[in-house]
Amino acid sequence: MTISVFLADDNLIVREGVRALLELEDDFEVLGHAADHDELVAGADETQPQVIVTDIRMPPTFSREGIEAAKEVRKRHPGTGVVILSQFDDPDYAVSLLSEGAAGYAYLLKDRVGEGDQLARAVREVASGGSMLDPTIVAALTAPARADSTLSAAEEDLLQQIAQGRSIKAIAVARKTTPADVNASIEALFATLAEGLTAGRSDSLDRLKLLQQAIVDRKEQGESLTRFLPGGVATQVLEQGRRPGDTEELTCTVLMSDIRGYTTIAEHADPSSLAGQLHAHRAAMNRAILDRNGTVMQFVGDAVMAVFGAPVASDDHAERAVAAAVAMHEAQRQLNAQWAPDRPAFQLGIGLSTGPVAAALLGSEERLEYTVVGDTVNLTQRLQQWAEPGETVLSEATWAALAERPAADELEPAMVKGRDTAVGAHRFPPRAT
Repeated sequence: MTISVFLADDNLIVREGVRALLELEDDFEVLGHAADHDELVAGADETQPQVIVTDIRMPPTFSREGIEAAKEVRKRHPGTGVVILSQFDDPDYAVSLLSEGAAGYAYLLKDRVGEGDQLARAVREVASGGSMLDPTIVAALTAPARADSTLSAAEEDLLQQIAQGRSIKAIAVARKTTPADVNASIEALFATLAEGLTAGRSDSLDRLKLLQQAIVDRKEQGESLTRFLPGGVATQVLEQGRRPGDTEELTCTVLMSDIRGYTTIAEHADPSSLAGQLHAHRAAMNRAILDRNGTVMQFVGDAVMAVFGAPVASDDHAERAVAAAVAMHEAQRQLNAQWAPDRPAFQLGIGLSTGPVAAALLGSEERLEYTVVGDTVNLTQRLQQWAEPGETVLSEATWAALAERPAADELEPAMVKGRDTAVGAHRFPPRAT
């Protein structure tokens, strides 16, 4: 089966050259091309490729449009592979690209793309969730710092923290000082870089560009969160001043989905074809959840976890979760119809549970994830295991929270791992008797 690819580069000659290289491979299909940030995002929305191949610098500002567009596409269509082509061997660009994790990303230098099958290998690697860096970038990332650097170790650390998107408040917490002190250090850092620039030091110019770009972006910690949260929610969480480990008690509905028999499917499927199916599945599940104001917590292999009623509390989170489950099953049925008869169908089992959770930003200042934990989450996983293909199993609490209830079978209470008492549940659609 083929791997679908969408290209982006404002230079027509480069773009057509890359297209020609890709079309030499029997298992690649180029769906379209773009010349700037907006065209790339819109084109990926329309064609939903498995992989995008893009330049870094494109209109309108010729700075980091390719990287920003790639991250926007990944937010909208989780699982899309990204190959960045660049004429810059500066590792800072690679660090920026991989700031949210390396899975599904590749960074290649344009002047080496034509060497052997490097581009084709990168496309296949990211299509299956892998990653790849040009050897020149790897060498630069692992090389010791230049002895003639303008900056001290402390200044270099401050620069990198700002470039990674950390806010002044976050840096102050990490350094156990005040925001005012950090702000003064940043001003001194600018002065040092300016002096080096006046003296003609190229490393000062490189670092000044990096720092200026980070400040202009003003993304701070939000960039890490926007991959996991629907529009506007990341900003709201950050504006509440939460720090890693801070928790909030909420009552919400948790959803977990799993593809039944996925291990057997993977054993017999062509890897490239299976990667395409998983990409389409994740995109469809993501839309079904976000369209009903759910928050996608994570995709792990063939599993999906989402929450309704967090981080923004709502009174109808149970109804929204049930509606999302129905939409997920329907979306998967439509995908299965498109795949037949050449590719195996995916059948979902979904579990829902309503109850108290602890919502938190977990991780570190460099890598944050918004998630929920607690017994409600654990119970959701157990109920999901009760669902046969095409079924959804609801906890008693979810059933009780619904104003309008679907036709369903009431299950006999049964023991689940981690519980001392039997658990009741409802399953829909009801099975024929």
